[in-house]
Amino acid sequence: MSKIIRIGTRGSKLAIWQAQYVTNLIRQKYDDVTVDLKIFTTRGDKILDKALPEIGGKGLFTEELEAALHTGEIDCAVHSLKDLPTEKIEGIYLGAIPERGNPTDALVSRNQLKLDDLPKGATVGTSSIRRKAQLLYYRPDLNIIDVRGNVPTRIEKLMMDDSPYDAIILASAGLERLDMANYITQTLETPIMINAPAQGAVGVQCREDPESMSFFAPLMHLQTWLAVTAERAFLSVLGGGCSLPVAAHAYIEKSILYLHGRVTAVDGTSQIDVEGKVGLIRESNIIASANRIGGDMAQKALEQGADAILETLKV
Repeated sequence: MSKIIRIGTRGSKLAIWQAQYVTNLIRQKYDDVTVDLKIFTTRGDKILDKALPEIGGKGLFTEELEAALHTGEIDCAVHSLKDLPTEKIEGIYLGAIPERGNPTDALVSRNQLKLDDLPKGATVGTSSIRRKAQLLYYRPDLNIIDVRGNVPTRIEKLMMDDSPYDAIILASAGLERLDMANYITQTLETPIMINAPAQGAVGVQCREDPESMSFFAPLMHLQTWLAVTAERAFLSVLGGGCSLPVAAHAYIEKSILYLHGRVTAVDGTSQIDVEGKVGLIRESNIIASANRIGGDMAQKALEQGADAILETLKV
């Protein structure tokens, strides 16, 4: 690899934080390397503050960076891993997944009211189908409307005097990384809400060649890799899109990988929960085990009716 590593990133404050995080990890591993950031505007950035159906498309925030990887303009691309489609892209490799941040979702409330304390019919902002579905399952009386923009913009929209929102839902990791955790009114955890697959994790894409792959491999955090592999396998079998009402949380305790998957009807009328685990000590290929538990739990969800829920989203 060159002594200069060019990292591609989006230009939001959160994306820059993630690119700097990867920059620092590279500098810790390689003391003779210079890192340069190259900022890209993606298709998703151009429509981020617009209520368009396209906002949920696959590769919305990643295509431009992947194209730059193919041409050699950059050496790696840094993304929120939950934005990366689960399908393999020819010539591109998920070279590293550093240690994960907080995977949960957070309620940010104008009047510091927790979810149970919001008045009947309160208006909650989220642009996530997964969050909307789980909120309506837990509290069918809520009025869920879109909120667009990056994290600081969404907070500003909530706090305006004429804001239509009583509260909004954001990723805990994003708020923490931007030093905005003081806005968190309540962390939403099971049974209320399960995170998006790979939420809180950063993905580092590189070219699929031995030199690039070996360079970025030391940035991989094994426990995070296993957890998000299981979560993304669950999503992949169910359709692979980040715009599906599919949630998954995996974690490791005493060499056992646990996975809790969930599929929720968009209108909140039904919800399927599946749970499984796999021991890692006796397994010769623990990544294959993580993939297998994700796929097995997805099949279990399909057997319980997840296909009927997801079928309603197809155009």
